[in-house]
Amino acid sequence: MSLPKSYTLITGASSGIGRQTALQLSASRRLVLHGRDAARLEQTRQACANPEQHRLWPFDLKKVDQIEASLTELLKSGDVPVEACVCCAGAVQVLPLRQVELPVARDLMNVNFHSAVEISRLLTARRLNEKHLRRLVFVSSTASLFGARGFQMYCASKAALDGFMRAIAVELAPQVRVNSVLPGAVQTPMTDHLLGDPALRERMAAVYPLGLGQPSDVAGVIEFLLSDNANWITGQQIVVDGGRSINHSG
Repeated sequence: MSLPKSYTLITGASSGIGRQTALQLSASRRLVLHGRDAARLEQTRQACANPEQHRLWPFDLKKVDQIEASLTELLKSGDVPVEACVCCAGAVQVLPLRQVELPVARDLMNVNFHSAVEISRLLTARRLNEKHLRRLVFVSSTASLFGARGFQMYCASKAALDGFMRAIAVELAPQVRVNSVLPGAVQTPMTDHLLGDPALRERMAAVYPLGLGQPSDVAGVIEFLLSDNANWITGQQIVVDGGRSINHSG
């Protein structure tokens, strides 16, 4: 099977949902794989189908003011037209409000929100990516809909991401479709600090009618939103949480 000439950019591709999304898309798409750790990104590439067809973008999204220079260099260094983008990179910090300091809050907002804004802006810029972009998917969280003790900055960053998604879905239509996927508790390295505790894991699993999620549960929805089968879907928050948000008995 020949792959299209255009690319799909996946941020946070070295682990969790981003990595699984890369694995599932790699048989049918050329990918730009983003992550902080070049060695782990290379591991993801080698696990993908057609590894020689995919490019790497090692970069720390906390440095949001350097994204433009770094991404421009990547796209202009070769023929890398980006047709789709999945913003999957994320960070979480669980602290009571009194312990939240500005540098911590800023870093989390940069990774979860500001980087997605900057990448979206650059990929829709004609001078950089011409008019190639057609599909944007943001990996948000059900935390954007509900409150949780100690998660104030995480909730805020994901709510900001979803608000941004809705606004640009209107602005960029009909050329670009933009949607968010809102996972519940998914077993990834980012959630190990929560789900690694057996007692807490058991309590959380009890309120998920379909049990805790796996990265593939979310990656399948992302793959659908990138496909032509979703051509009439834009501006939507797609909740993927195993029924947790409708379970009011737990």
